[in-house]
Amino acid sequence: MVVMTGKSAAVDSLTFEAALLELEGIVRDLETGKSALEESIGAYERGVALKTHCEKKLREAQAKIEKITVGADGKIGTAPFDPQE
Repeated sequence: MVVMTGKSAAVDSLTFEAALLELEGIVRDLETGKSALEESIGAYERGVALKTHCEKKLREAQAKIEKITVGADGKIGTAPFDPQE
């Protein structure tokens, strides 16, 4: 049995948390191997869309993150987050 937050729910309208929860349910169900082939294929395709949506939401969130900086003159400002630093 594939768990979905509404089969007709457009992936793009889901929050990150809702999409991730649904994706986890799909993975659990696919791992059991108890679903019919056509149902498994449909669930897999929805899972791919959910994964892509979650990755997009994470990239958007990362782009919004800024780090607080203190300049040589003591002034506080912000700069884009760079995970490599």
